[in-house]
Amino acid sequence: MALLVRFAVLVVLAAAHGAVGQTGFLSIDCGLELDNTTSTTRGYKDPDEGIFYVADGGYVDGGENHRVAADQEKGHFRSDLTVRSFPSGVRNCYALPTVAGTKYLVRVVAIYGNYDGKNSSSSIQFELHLGVNYWDTVRADGDEVYEAMFVAWAGWLGTGVPRQHRRRHAVRVVPDDPYDRYWWQMRSDPLWMNKSTGSTIKQNSKFAVPSHVMQTAVEGVSNGTIIKVTRQDKTANKFMIFAHFADFQDSELRRFNVSINDIEPSLQISPPYLSTGTASNTEWYSTKNGMYTITLVATSASKLPPMLNAFEIYTLIPNDNPMTFPKDFDIIMSIKLEYGIRKDWTGDPCFPAAWEGAKCSNSSGNTRRIISLDLSYSNLHGAISNNFTLFTAFGSDRDTCNKSIHDINTSPPKSKENRAAILAISVVVPVMAIAFLALAYLIWRQKRKRNLSADVVPRETELEIAPAHRKNHGEALQKVETRRFTYKGLEKLTNKFEQFIGQGGFGLVYYGRLEDRTEVAVKMRSELSSHGLDEFFAEVQSLTKVHHRNLVSLVGYCWEKDHLALVYEYMSQGTLYDHLRGNNGVRETLNWRTRIRVAVEAAQGLDYLHKGCSPPIIHRDVKTQNILLGQNLQAKIADFGLSKTYLSDTQTHISVSPAGSAGFMDPEYYHTGRLTESSDIYSFGVVLLEIVTGESPILPGLGHIVQRVKKKIEAGNIGLVADAQLRGAYDVHSMWKVVDTALACTADVGAQRPTMAAVVIQLKESLALEEAHTDSGFHGSTGILSETTMSTSTFGPSAR
Repeated sequence: MALLVRFAVLVVLAAAHGAVGQTGFLSIDCGLELDNTTSTTRGYKDPDEGIFYVADGGYVDGGENHRVAADQEKGHFRSDLTVRSFPSGVRNCYALPTVAGTKYLVRVVAIYGNYDGKNSSSSIQFELHLGVNYWDTVRADGDEVYEAMFVAWAGWLGTGVPRQHRRRHAVRVVPDDPYDRYWWQMRSDPLWMNKSTGSTIKQNSKFAVPSHVMQTAVEGVSNGTIIKVTRQDKTANKFMIFAHFADFQDSELRRFNVSINDIEPSLQISPPYLSTGTASNTEWYSTKNGMYTITLVATSASKLPPMLNAFEIYTLIPNDNPMTFPKDFDIIMSIKLEYGIRKDWTGDPCFPAAWEGAKCSNSSGNTRRIISLDLSYSNLHGAISNNFTLFTAFGSDRDTCNKSIHDINTSPPKSKENRAAILAISVVVPVMAIAFLALAYLIWRQKRKRNLSADVVPRETELEIAPAHRKNHGEALQKVETRRFTYKGLEKLTNKFEQFIGQGGFGLVYYGRLEDRTEVAVKMRSELSSHGLDEFFAEVQSLTKVHHRNLVSLVGYCWEKDHLALVYEYMSQGTLYDHLRGNNGVRETLNWRTRIRVAVEAAQGLDYLHKGCSPPIIHRDVKTQNILLGQNLQAKIADFGLSKTYLSDTQTHISVSPAGSAGFMDPEYYHTGRLTESSDIYSFGVVLLEIVTGESPILPGLGHIVQRVKKKIEAGNIGLVADAQLRGAYDVHSMWKVVDTALACTADVGAQRPTMAAVVIQLKESLALEEAHTDSGFHGSTGILSETTMSTSTFGPSAR
């Protein structure tokens, strides 16, 4: 018999999955009864823990609810008083919602509590698995806590790093600890003595050990004393240790060597005064006997013995077992939830055995693909879910294409003649319909404006500007609070347009300097006709009322006789397009970390236009050519010539003729003429895919970048998508997160796309993953390493 007392899952984006209580957390009270007449269906907040719990009924199939024995309740939290036992079934699993590519901490508390009145805790033993991989063995003879960190591969769990310890005597520091860790006291030893201070210890921002924890330490009883801390683990998995140091005095030298499992070379450190420093092994070490040892030995120059404030040990869960292709996993879970399927569908759909009705086959790498799903005679009713069309490895049964589920469940087998007739109808009718639609589309296209540019979709039809219209623009510009230049003034600041630096949709761009030596970019257009005046006016209007660090600043404008000009701040590093696919003046390939940072900054600029401006502004021409880079590669959105502003904050869309750049334009907007913020989001999704792949949105003969990327990721190998110029130098999970975000942005239906605020969050998380992957060196707040021969690792928990 198996039991689980409590799950507490720390989910960075729990709110996106409908979790209640605390954003970023999903805390489940296993065994809590669902009673529609009480508030327990909505969960409760434990006054002692300060944690909001929900019942587990929505996350698990099967099992029985029980309460611990009355004489076992004392000293436990409310969430410990109920249990769920699983008296039957080979696999009993909780399905916990996640976001692919995101790092999580999952915590399981196991308490027997004599819930069955048999006093048989010693006989209860069961395995924990995280996804398809063995995590640990639970022995419910005490108050045990099992923890694992993992990066979600699909929408329902992934791989992890476990810790296991008894909860008794642990000091849980919340909310001081952003990682919600348990800390417990070190055992006593005659070779060291306890030390403490009332002074606040400054946190290391990366490891964030709470000051309360760092205010206590152990110190050798004498200068010649060796501190050796040993921990025995029942597994022989690879491990990583993080040791945290902070000195309580700064009058005498304290210096010592740190080694882990006596593996050379050691690290020589001097703990910083009232500030946290952290050291660890740089790679996963193996131990044959499950013994982990930290040894501290004072140097000959040290005046004080070694000291240790805190340490953490992580062991690696092997990730060797095959698993279901992530997208297939998410699809079949959606089908399960949509129909409320109560089959024995728990754990991984394909491993170690396929779910009932599912058929799996080997795929590339260590993944399995779902190639068919039989739900006949399952008492299902209604239309066939659209989710079935998302199984890209499926074969098809055309007999069921136009049926309802009720028809499939109840209809007897058809004769060969009937099947042939159905097959003919199901094939011929759609083909004729498609042919008719294609012909209608071609006729419609012939009636539209011709001479489409290969790079730019035609902008709004602009009639010759009438004098009255021209006068209205002039009167409006008089009210604009920005500098107005004369044409002679522009000649002077550009040295008669000596240095050409680029060309945009509005005109040629020249380098210039103002009187105070401020560098500017001057975009010129000759006004031989009135064409372009509306775009010119829109840009001036937009840029004079928005101010954000990620939007290019307008210095001034010129409107004089037959000359139009816009004067911007100078962005010395050109466009993002130049760096991805190359202007002749740009040779250095942007690394992945820089690419994500640029994406974050550009997204912040768009988010400001959509939500920071009142009323909102839609850019309408988001592309890599319109993302400019400054001296430190800071990104700013530029070119507001096509931008449109809502008339009020309550307006839902703008009806306007399609305009924008080919490959970046939202198809929904192109076909309906309804412009919304989601149109910018689609364009930005294309920008993200361009950042990932380094490829043009449209490649002749190969189609659009969205379809190209979708086809490549079917194999589950992100390396097929990533820009070859990156040479594999990126965090895989970071790359996956950006691709997933980009595909969400480019959903066919605008209402299904995320907001720019949500995109910013996803990209920041991706950046954090990449930074954790690439950072190296000591992560202390001061330079406490004298001779760094063993630097810290970047592996560690992700802040909540």
